[in-house]
Amino acid sequence: MSTILIIVALVLVAGAVVYNRLVGSRNQVRTAWSDIDVQLQRRHDLIPRLVTAVDQYAGYEKATLEAITELRREAIRTADIEARGDIEEKLGKGLGRIIALAENYPDLKANENFLHLQGELVETENFLQFARRYYNGSVRDYNTMTETVPSNMVARLFGFSPKPYFQKSSDEAANVPLVKLGSVE
Repeated sequence: MSTILIIVALVLVAGAVVYNRLVGSRNQVRTAWSDIDVQLQRRHDLIPRLVTAVDQYAGYEKATLEAITELRREAIRTADIEARGDIEEKLGKGLGRIIALAENYPDLKANENFLHLQGELVETENFLQFARRYYNGSVRDYNTMTETVPSNMVARLFGFSPKPYFQKSSDEAANVPLVKLGSVE
């Protein structure tokens, strides 16, 4: 009888330890997503200023500027991480096109405000890339816990479910033009 009680106690303690690890891992994923969200918000805040700066020089590029503005609105409204990842990827490509427009407009390329905004955008994209890597690593660890024995039994019992990754589908989308000595690389 005492052996059974000891086994039950050990199972309960092990279950509690696994549960606490799952909670900690889930909270790490939430914190990592918060870091991504901060960088996305920073990028979203830069977009209207960048669009305005480009619009002053490249007014006939309206379709590109309007598409970027609409993607920004859509990204802000979208809560689903996977859908938002797709939208943010398109937004990143569009921002790359805006930066590339500067090559066609020497006055824009030399504009201090534009260069400052371009620098902020590059910095934000770098921070976003680091935050995305951290988030995806946290998701990987959490998902591993929810899918491997014995933690998957505790996860299933308490409703822990796998989380989606936040990734770009191509390396090209992650490559934002870099600022160097007032020009685009």
